[in-house]
Amino acid sequence: MRDLLKTNCFDIQETMIIVGSCLERMQPKAYKKLEKISDNIYDVCLEKEHLNMIVTKIIGMIARGKIKTIVFATVDKSPHCIQLHYIIKELENAIDISNIEIINYVAVDNELIEIPLEVISLSKNLSKLKEKLG
Repeated sequence: MRDLLKTNCFDIQETMIIVGSCLERMQPKAYKKLEKISDNIYDVCLEKEHLNMIVTKIIGMIARGKIKTIVFATVDKSPHCIQLHYIIKELENAIDISNIEIINYVAVDNELIEIPLEVISLSKNLSKLKEKLG
């Protein structure tokens, strides 16, 4: 696992996995499942780094044209890690990512649970979420 912000934008592969830095320690079996997808794993701690720094770094990596898939994975229930899943919208606002597959997971009980983009979008819009829940 490499620190995303310390990685050269040219030193990337087609599939990149970006995880909350505590995921490997807190959900080791889930982390091992990610390693089976790709060994190109980067960690980020959003208690330490600002989201905008991470977004800018990923844009620089995408601009090199090699990335085909980005996987975001975090522990569930973290108010800091959840921001990793919001990066998708920030990327869409900045550049065309229509040719990149985006997958989101949260780790619960050492299992990876895929989270649809609609759920992520709703989690940022509490009033709409309230409407959906009745």
